[in-house]
Amino acid sequence: MTEGLLRTPLHALHLELGGRMVPFAGYDMPVQYEAGVMAEHLHTRAAGSIFDVSHMGQVRVRPRSGVMADAALALERLVPADILALRPGRQRYALLMREDGGISDDLMIANMGTWFLLVVNAACKDADFALIQAGIADVCEVEFLSDRALIAAQGPAAVAAMAELAPATAAMRFMDVIETDIAGVACIVSRSGYTGEDGFEIGMPAGQAEDVARALLACTDIAAAGLGARDSLRLEAGLCLYGSDIDTTTSPVEGALEWSIQKSRRPGGVRAGGYPGADIVAKHLSEGAARRRVGLRGEGRAPIRGGAPLFSDAEGTHQVGHVTSGAFGPSVPGPVSMGYVDTASAAIGTPLFAGVRGRVLPVHVVVLPFVAPTFRR
Repeated sequence: MTEGLLRTPLHALHLELGGRMVPFAGYDMPVQYEAGVMAEHLHTRAAGSIFDVSHMGQVRVRPRSGVMADAALALERLVPADILALRPGRQRYALLMREDGGISDDLMIANMGTWFLLVVNAACKDADFALIQAGIADVCEVEFLSDRALIAAQGPAAVAAMAELAPATAAMRFMDVIETDIAGVACIVSRSGYTGEDGFEIGMPAGQAEDVARALLACTDIAAAGLGARDSLRLEAGLCLYGSDIDTTTSPVEGALEWSIQKSRRPGGVRAGGYPGADIVAKHLSEGAARRRVGLRGEGRAPIRGGAPLFSDAEGTHQVGHVTSGAFGPSVPGPVSMGYVDTASAAIGTPLFAGVRGRVLPVHVVVLPFVAPTFRR
């Protein structure tokens, strides 16, 4: 099963820690460790965990002119986010757009002072790099950072561990980015998280990733967690998984991600449009879209997973949407799902019915996220 799969710089450490390895986005990755997915999930919320996310892509974008505004405006050709207003030491969530209004990928963009750091999804990183290079190479130098690793440290104990190992991180706010040393390794640290918990993403040279990981694991109440817990945590946090909850067929408004489009880039804004699919997105912003991503809660304990059809009637004759992600939420506790429904069925409290293995189970539309975030604002 592992033949032909890529390995992250922490692969040997995963095996040492008893990681159960599975193929993911072309890599051999730990889905869980000996404690199991539920224990890792709950430990992250109560204490702290580290996750290997080195399979994700990291890209450096540097303005050829030396003027960061030039690079920011070039990136705005590709994404609807306001990059020009992104100050040094801050990062922002953004969407790589298509001409048909769909999403090529979602990513983080950080202003490092003299260059931008882009972090993109593992399965999309080669296509993303080609798209970015083709779109802005006239103005920017675009470099794929293949020699970098990335670790996410999440949860209250992880915050304490980072304050011990890198004191400068204690003063950081949500979406801040700094350069600092951890265990003698020069790192780029951002304060955000895919789990809904306060935490950090730590980038470092690939050859020193194990030093940083071991330093974190040596801190009080820090354990390793795998892909399984990462997925259930992000689902409880109401966050999208690219390829499941958003993709080339969904617009930002359909995906309930219009918050990522700042006022300056919306119709009537000082730099409205100018990115692929802007006319379609503008229409959705003004008139609404035909469907909407929503949160769903079921009854009982049976999870309603991705692909399940959603109906407006208990007989299952009128389909109004489908589930894109679903699992048992250990922190809720109970089954939680996200999916797309017709806009008329998207109001909070709307009763719906999910088709699961020949049965029709009652669900209702709920507010996202399922678990309140603990980000430090």
